[in-house]
Amino acid sequence: MCSIVQKYNVPGPRYTSYPTVPYWNLNTFSGKKWEASVKKSFDASNSKDGISLYIHLPFCESMCTFCGCHKRITKRHDLELPYIKSILKEWKLYRNLFSERPIIKELHLGGGTPTFFSPENLKFLVNGILRYSEKSKNYEFSFEGHPNNTTKEHLQVLYDVGFRRVSYGVQDYNETVQKAINRVQPFENVKKVTQWAREIGYTSVGHDIIFGLPFQTSAHVEETILRTKELMPDRLAFYSYAHVPWMKGNGQRGFKDKDLPTANEKRNQYEQGKKLLAEVGYDEIGMDHFALPSDSLHQSMISGKLHRNFMGYTASKTHLMVGLGASSISDSWYGFAQNVKSLEEYQHLVENDILPIFRGHILTGEDEIVRRHILNLMCHFETSWSKHKLYFAEMEQVLERLQEMESDGLVVIAQNQIKITEKGKPFVRNICMAFDLLLQRRAPETKLFSMTV
Repeated sequence: MCSIVQKYNVPGPRYTSYPTVPYWNLNTFSGKKWEASVKKSFDASNSKDGISLYIHLPFCESMCTFCGCHKRITKRHDLELPYIKSILKEWKLYRNLFSERPIIKELHLGGGTPTFFSPENLKFLVNGILRYSEKSKNYEFSFEGHPNNTTKEHLQVLYDVGFRRVSYGVQDYNETVQKAINRVQPFENVKKVTQWAREIGYTSVGHDIIFGLPFQTSAHVEETILRTKELMPDRLAFYSYAHVPWMKGNGQRGFKDKDLPTANEKRNQYEQGKKLLAEVGYDEIGMDHFALPSDSLHQSMISGKLHRNFMGYTASKTHLMVGLGASSISDSWYGFAQNVKSLEEYQHLVENDILPIFRGHILTGEDEIVRRHILNLMCHFETSWSKHKLYFAEMEQVLERLQEMESDGLVVIAQNQIKITEKGKPFVRNICMAFDLLLQRRAPETKLFSMTV
């Protein structure tokens, strides 16, 4: 395994989209094209599936040094309400594009730290979204909670407006690791908020655990999972720390590269953690996710409905996902658009009735086909094609790139079909890279992506 790890430990995308953001064609993108793609997507999907909303709440009171997300570090809670009003104004700009009242299938509050906001302001935000919308019959509302500042009132207020799923960022329970990433939170805090959620009636509680953190060992990972066993969250994200300190604006400066586990050590942490999770009763879902059989994510995998987008893995697919808030990314299925990252610029544009996007990409026919293959691989660990369906001109070159992976036992290539083996699952990003035509045509000259292992 060590030689395989060394061989395939290269920089690579996480494929929450295809094309990936660095390969978006900004020259062919425009606000008008984006709006047209949103209208097209909405008209095709609203009455059938509904739409998804992701709302980025960027404020945090302190900097976690493992985080690569866009955030604003502040203790000024007077910023909450003006920001919420800007989000509701942006939502109005999108609703102006819709031909009818939107049906919300998924709503997710991410960050940043959503529980930085007071329960009253979160209720004001969600009610403002729903005032001009309808809930789908099978809607799923979720939010990310910080174990240190999520209160019982947060959980109750959000439950009352429709939320049934919450995820908590655990990362690791070892104090040395927690201090290195500036995220000190005792097990008792996680236990308390997990129990509160269940007492109130949440049907899915998730925990996020990260391996490959500074000073982290396999013993730390084992201890974290054994403590997690005491609480048995319904689903888990167990994923590799993405070390991308060259990205502007993130906080990955609190430790040195030498403090990080090696690629082989990270892989051992993953393999050991995966084994423990299986023993506890969790099944692997896609890449880096695990769930109990009773959870909706697990059920969507069984039914073949598992989907992946900028929110990660979801239990259902909608064609249109609208991202609201600074730095949010929207997906119309026919194109992507990202909002400006500066809070001040975001609020200025919205107040002037301008959708606050600053870059995007309109998918070509080739993009759409490759995207489907990558989604198949990421969600189902297999993909197929024929001369009339999902075939593209460079398929033979893709198969040539996969031959060595087949020799290494990572994939099985059959007639018009590829299946990822159990051995190959940890390398699904590498396998997807063989399909990534834009990456293959123009390899990056600078650091863009985290390591695949």
